Amino acid sequence: MNEFRLGILVSGRGTNLQAIIDSIEKEELPASISLVISNKIGAPALERCAKHGIESQFIDPKDFSNKDEFDNAVAELFYEKNVDLICLAGYMRILGKSFIKNFEGKVINIHPSLLPAFPGLHPQKQAIEAGVKFSGCTVHFVNEEVDEGPIILQSTVPVYDSDNSDDLSARILEQEHVIYPRAIILFLENRLTISGRRVLCKNK
Repeated sequence: MNEFRLGILVSGRGTNLQAIIDSIEKEELPASISLVISNKIGAPALERCAKHGIESQFIDPKDFSNKDEFDNAVAELFYEKNVDLICLAGYMRILGKSFIKNFEGKVINIHPSLLPAFPGLHPQKQAIEAGVKFSGCTVHFVNEEVDEGPIILQSTVPVYDSDNSDDLSARILEQEHVIYPRAIILFLENRLTISGRRVLCKNK
């Protein structure tokens, strides 16, 4: 098993999780996935873990009296696994301040828009309604503000006049699968430095 350990948070299909798994299995990404945690029972992402022999766990937020208790339980599991980086892959919960502070600079997310444009929910729909000609996806560090952390990588796709949200989502998703593993590689190679709102990337 590779020394660099990933912890991944999911809620749904897990296509970005699959992209990370594929990159590891192709030996492009020199890492291992120590644990995948889902806040949704029966999430297809968990089936992907079973197929690839990856440890996964469903944790029900309803079993906790408040958000902080849930976040603390998740954090404890990642501590036990000594994870080096936490990746949000379609995780539909907002992480609390204490969680982010405890893993400061070690949590990243991918969002289907060119941030800072169209944060939050339904960014593809927002892009189409705004009439933009280009959209895309962004990998960023997670901070206490939703979708406002320093940007690591972005990829651009065209927005066509005939597009609906599903069309644009599919086009963006293809690029998500490319840049998310790439961003993880940059992190594990210690090439990223956060400088205020910017992420500086050193040459290899």
